[in-house]
Amino acid sequence: MAKSAKTPRNFEAAIAQLEEIVAAMESRELPLEEALDHYQNGIGLLRYCQDTLSRAETRIEALEADTDEGDAES
Repeated sequence: MAKSAKTPRNFEAAIAQLEEIVAAMESRELPLEEALDHYQNGIGLLRYCQDTLSRAETRIEALEADTDEGDAES
């Protein structure tokens, strides 16, 4: 049965966990089931990172739009 990764506390923690997963999988010493669990957890962390970056991008775009509107009023 596959273990699910718990939600990381932040983006940096997720990246660190992904790095650990990659290192473990690159060692090629994992049994198949453990490698599959690592892969599944890695996919979850990847999605978390992508979502976090997408939200950050949206915030940046909103801030830039506010700045552009402020410049147009001057």
